[in-house]
Amino acid sequence: MATASGEPLIITDKNEMRRWSRAMRSQGKTIGLVPTMGYLHEGHLSLIKESHNRANVTVVSIYVNPGQFSPSEDLSTYPSDFHGDILKLKSLPQSVDVVFHPHNLYDYGYNSSKSTANDNRGGAVSCVEERVAGHETWVRVERLEKGMCGKSRPVFFRGVATVVAKLFNIVEPDVAVFGKKDYQQLRVIQRMVRDLDFSIEVIGSEIERDSDGLALSSRNVRLSPEEREKALSISRSLLRVKSAVQKGQINCKELRDSVIQEINEAGGRMDYAEIVEQESLEAVEEIRSPVVLCVAAWFGNVRLIDNMEINA
Repeated sequence: MATASGEPLIITDKNEMRRWSRAMRSQGKTIGLVPTMGYLHEGHLSLIKESHNRANVTVVSIYVNPGQFSPSEDLSTYPSDFHGDILKLKSLPQSVDVVFHPHNLYDYGYNSSKSTANDNRGGAVSCVEERVAGHETWVRVERLEKGMCGKSRPVFFRGVATVVAKLFNIVEPDVAVFGKKDYQQLRVIQRMVRDLDFSIEVIGSEIERDSDGLALSSRNVRLSPEEREKALSISRSLLRVKSAVQKGQINCKELRDSVIQEINEAGGRMDYAEIVEQESLEAVEEIRSPVVLCVAAWFGNVRLIDNMEINA
């Protein structure tokens, strides 16, 4: 449990984490898990509050997953402030019970001549206690991972699903909370949980936005003031599409084109703009049922994603 000062217990060892969870369960307590990559902001804190509402104790994992980074992305540039994260957690009205901060959850096998996880080892120290051959098991959610972010980052969701599955097996939560900003990731995790019979309720929490409308992200800190101003074109375009749909516009190509034009004119570089069915993530041509408009675009060297559910 959290200390009297409200500071969470910090656990780095997976076996100790599992023992803690099982001790809580033996006391009849339910466990909530909020997986993060650290550099916490108000969006993360809203997920933690949701966990508090749904479970007796809450574990926040802080782990920058090398398997989520493509060859063109530098793992070392991902923002990190573990001490600051702990201070933010201590400031919450209701304490976080545990921070699970493992050194590494996947051994990429340094001596292997084959490329693994895009060779993004980043100098990480293996969590494997005995020096044996590296890990080679991956979890794939084959159809849901292919579109949108999966097109430009073809092994991204393999890295996500595998490490989240490991977190689930280690922490053994009853509830896990993810943000809807990473919409495709949420659906991938929900499908993995369903297909592999994890006894976990996966909750999607609403997107938290700054006062100017920009979706909160740890990557926002890397935007220059000018890039941040230009990035507001994402949320503006999403709102305009939602308004257009409410007024009767249903042609998805026209709606997507309007988003692409607005972001391009603002100086962004589009990755994609897709309108898909909310559960299956199948692209639709006309909006006649609940959909989600998902966008990814680059501003400078920062790739931002955002989305908006449209319940037609």
